[in-house]
Amino acid sequence: MNYDVWLFLFSMLFSLSSYSAPAADEPTKADTHGQPGHHHDKSGKAHATHGHAISRAGQPGKAGQVTHTIRVQALDTMRYAPDELTVQSGQTVRFIVTNAGKMRHEFAIGDAEEQRRHAEMMKEMPDMKHDEGNAISLEPGETKELIWRFAKHGKVEIACHLPGHYEAGMRAIVTVAR
Repeated sequence: MNYDVWLFLFSMLFSLSSYSAPAADEPTKADTHGQPGHHHDKSGKAHATHGHAISRAGQPGKAGQVTHTIRVQALDTMRYAPDELTVQSGQTVRFIVTNAGKMRHEFAIGDAEEQRRHAEMMKEMPDMKHDEGNAISLEPGETKELIWRFAKHGKVEIACHLPGHYEAGMRAIVTVAR
């Protein structure tokens, strides 16, 4: 199948399957239209797009609404430190993520289904690099920031889907409390 057709179908599937109506105080996709997002080509290079799909795990947050900062390390032992976090539903968190290892890692937020789809995509394009609303790629020694507004209560995962990393245990569980 043509790559552009595949990418279009995947993005449509993601948009439809991850849609949930926002709460009255949550911005809608139209409200976030001007914020940068990205899609990727076969080379793994990011290309700018606009708007973000709303995830069951939440949505990209705004710097002015950050209420909590969490520092996370991505380790070559295929772990995140810390690997268990608790946040409040509706809370906007600034993650400051440092790759403390010597190999590339990623930091992707999503519910179990979103993580499964992301893993499948990474199998097809293992060199894909992320710098979008819910995922960042980190080279060795690099530190990046990701701001996320958590939605509904429940469990959310942070994961690295580079080949073999997730399977080796590179995930963190985020409990989103009421």
